[in-house]
Amino acid sequence: MAKLRCGFFKFTGCAGCQMEILRLEEEFPRLLELIDIAYWPMVTTRGWEGDLDVAFVEGSVSTPRELREIKEIRERSKVVVALGECALTGCIPSIRNFMLQREAEKRVYDHPLWIESIAVRGLDVYIEVDIHLPGCPPHRNTILEVIKGAALGRDPYLRRHSVCIECKLKDNGCLLTDEGRPCMGPLINAGCGAICPSLNRVCEGCYGPMSATNASSHAQILKEIGLSEADIRRKFRKYAGWTPDFRREAE
Repeated sequence: MAKLRCGFFKFTGCAGCQMEILRLEEEFPRLLELIDIAYWPMVTTRGWEGDLDVAFVEGSVSTPRELREIKEIRERSKVVVALGECALTGCIPSIRNFMLQREAEKRVYDHPLWIESIAVRGLDVYIEVDIHLPGCPPHRNTILEVIKGAALGRDPYLRRHSVCIECKLKDNGCLLTDEGRPCMGPLINAGCGAICPSLNRVCEGCYGPMSATNASSHAQILKEIGLSEADIRRKFRKYAGWTPDFRREAE
């Protein structure tokens, strides 16, 4: 079986998703039997040549250069994987979208007129994305599932239910209904193993909104348990405020 030619790219983000891939150290020897790392600046100086079977793209698009590059990646790749929440929703960097662009640049740079920057967007605003891999960062087992699926020519199994289901599977008590704490779990994609609620911390939403969220109803529940309007806006802005699911409540 021919190896998959894979490329790993980083746009606007923290590189945490790529670091999660590197945590697959025990699995890497077997993975390298399936894939050829054609491009990955974090681990090799090898330049990008030729087309790719799978492109893993971490980070959101926030500059004209990144916009040009993501279109080139799409053109030269059979499969594009949006790796992590920045690539899917804009994640934490997208909080900047709620400010005027010029104000954001003034806060960061001494000479903002030198900066080429655009609003923060997920990849599928500009290109067709084949696989959306949620998480900040995605769990390494989910990343492994995507790589294996690509190698075997099958769709990966990705959870499409909420964090609440994972809490129930772990017999966790509900922090929202039982304790009146502002947990975002009912709206958020599973995949983390409910790690925060399992440690008695509310879900903050780092796996992004699941399908068919009822954000307005959840915002009302947060209001009823005592959150201010400003606190509710911050809750919805934190990881995915610029998505259609959360934007109304985030504004």
